[in-house]
Amino acid sequence: QVQLVESGGGLVQAGGSLRLSCAASGRTLSNYAVGWFRQAPGKEREFVAATSRGGGSTSYTDSVKGRFTISRDNARNTVYLQMNNLQPEDTAVYRCAAVLSTIVVLTAERYVHWGRGTQVTVSS
Repeated sequence: QVQLVESGGGLVQAGGSLRLSCAASGRTLSNYAVGWFRQAPGKEREFVAATSRGGGSTSYTDSVKGRFTISRDNARNTVYLQMNNLQPEDTAVYRCAAVLSTIVVLTAERYVHWGRGTQVTVSS
């Protein structure tokens, strides 16, 4: 069983940056594909970014391309989401998820393990 804990959220002004962390325990994260998802109030959960287990493949939703970067440090059992040039529409609860997979996974339904989330609020 993999336990995931997100951190790094907070309140930031538009144009600012945050780095989210997804720390895993219980299993080595190097065998897992990891994704970040977000959900704003009144909206459906949305895919943000994902990385394959080795980090060699990544994918992003169009609205964050060029602003967000997903990376991983398997030695630290942690996946990161660097978010630059944040905008008010990025405001949401961000959750990381993991699944045993050799390839990057884009759909939430395929993920097995989920963290509880961290709040990101971007003021205009």
